[in-house]
Amino acid sequence: MKKSIIVNDKIEKTELIKVSPFRKEVRKTTPHKHNNYLEIICLLEGKGTHTIDYVQYPIKVPTVFFVRKEQVHHWDIETLPEGYVLLLKKVFVEQSMDNELKNLLARSSALNCLHLQEKDTVEILFQLLIFEKDYTVIEGILKALLAKIINSAQPVSMSVKKNNDIMLLFRELLNNTEDLKNNVAYYAEKLNTTPQNLNSISRKTLNLSASKIIAEHIIGEAKRLLIYTENSISEIAYLLNFNDASHFVKYFKRHTTFTPQAFRNN
Repeated sequence: MKKSIIVNDKIEKTELIKVSPFRKEVRKTTPHKHNNYLEIICLLEGKGTHTIDYVQYPIKVPTVFFVRKEQVHHWDIETLPEGYVLLLKKVFVEQSMDNELKNLLARSSALNCLHLQEKDTVEILFQLLIFEKDYTVIEGILKALLAKIINSAQPVSMSVKKNNDIMLLFRELLNNTEDLKNNVAYYAEKLNTTPQNLNSISRKTLNLSASKIIAEHIIGEAKRLLIYTENSISEIAYLLNFNDASHFVKYFKRHTTFTPQAFRNN
C-alpha cells in the first residue's frame, strides 16, 4: 500500500466543465480521488457497487452519485454500465453570476448518492451538455439538470434545505485537506465573518454546528488515510495538523468510539 492516495484527473487544465457518456469498459477500479473537480455520475443501466470513502452503495438504477474532490471512490460493476459523467471545476462556479446555481451546487455537495424517480429529462439534459459550448447556455442547462436531479430524487444521504455562498465557500476551504484546521474562528476569518455567524449559517443550512462540520471533514480525511495509505498513526496526526499522536488518537476515538489503529484493523 502506498503512502499517498492515487489521484486520477480526467479533465484538461483549460477545461472548466466536461460531460461525456460513462465509459462502458469501466467495471472495476482501484481506490482513487480527483483533486481538481466535483464529479457527478448518472447511471441509467448497470449493477454492482460504488464505494465512496468507506461507504459502499449498491447501484440501483437510475442513480446519481456526487463525488467531491477530497473523497476516495472506486467501482465494482458487474454488468454493462450506461450513463453520463459530469466533471465540474470550482472556477466555473466562481465565474457564474447565478446565485441559484451556486445554491444548487452547495446542496449537491452534501449528497453522495440518490435514486431518481424520473430519468428521461435528466438524460436529455446530460445529452445537451455534451455538445453545448456556449458558457451561458451551459450554465442554464446545468442549473436545470441539478434542479431536476434534486427535485426528482429520493436522497440516500443527508439532504439540505437551503444553502448560501458562505456555506459553499466554507466547504471549499474544508476540501483543502492539506490544510485542515480544527478551529471555527480560523475559517470564520477566512470567510470574513464571525464564528457566531458561521455557526448560525451552519445550523440553518445543515442542522450542524460549524465545529461538527469541521470534525466530520477531519475524521473523514483521517479514515481515508487509515484505509487507503500505510502512513503510521503519527504521520497521519502530523498530516492533519495535530500537535501529537496522542491528541489525534483521543480526538478520533471521541468522534468514532474507535482508536485509529482499531479502525484500521477493522
